[in-house]
Amino acid sequence: MKKIKNVSAGLFLLLFSLASLFVGRNWVRQSIQNQAVVYNSRLNPTIMIPGSAASNTRFNNLILILNSKSTPHSLLRVRVNTNNTITYSGRIKANDQQPYIVIGFQNNSDGYETIKRQARWLNLAMQALQKRYHFNHFNAFGHSNGGLDWTIYLENYFNSKKNTVGTLMTVGSPYNFSESSPNDRTQLLTDLIKRRHHLPPSLVVYSIAGTETYKDDGIVPIESVLAGRYIFQNVVHSYTQITVSGADSQHSDLPTNPQIIELIQRRILDFPISPLPNTNNGGTN
Repeated sequence: MKKIKNVSAGLFLLLFSLASLFVGRNWVRQSIQNQAVVYNSRLNPTIMIPGSAASNTRFNNLILILNSKSTPHSLLRVRVNTNNTITYSGRIKANDQQPYIVIGFQNNSDGYETIKRQARWLNLAMQALQKRYHFNHFNAFGHSNGGLDWTIYLENYFNSKKNTVGTLMTVGSPYNFSESSPNDRTQLLTDLIKRRHHLPPSLVVYSIAGTETYKDDGIVPIESVLAGRYIFQNVVHSYTQITVSGADSQHSDLPTNPQIIELIQRRILDFPISPLPNTNNGGTN
């Protein structure tokens, strides 16, 4: 009887040791995975959206210039298709904590209904990217309608309890479409004003307008860009209006305008450079 008890006790100890080893290995594996997620969450990408009729290669020249002027960063291009699938090209290099991500849409046509669909596709892309790369903080850049995509996304889809967005920089974004009078509010502007209190309160916004004639940038009326003040002022951490003129101030040239490149370096990439020349600051909130 005593021998049987000893065998039972030995068997129990063996099973306990095996169970402990199994649990321990799982704990170590999970701990490594958690550490990897924490490491990846240090990613702080700059995510860019082009305007209508532009693809995810729209900012190639801009990124080449930025990489030539400061620490080079990798580039990942994302395309969201009309069937809600996502395709990737390029990659985020190991240890690059400030990569560029450019999101384009298969349907890149103009119009309010399309822009609302693009905001929904942007949400799909952001969910996929965050699941894939485990980041919870980013900066946003949008040219033309790309700025509208970001604004609709932040008002309707962004979860500020789980994620943070540092800076939103919009360039030539027509918040009132082609209207040059703030009194003639389009449905777009009306809707954005209505949901403005859903914007992240910690958001820092720079709204940049280009001007060739002091009325427009060749396409977008300057007053349409400045209508952003009705959306952002007094609800975000700070809102700054900036107007650039002179060379490269035409609508399609704005992303590679030297003053805007310096603004990206200073306000998004935190790259120390000399003071900006000839920048008209429209005021902060």
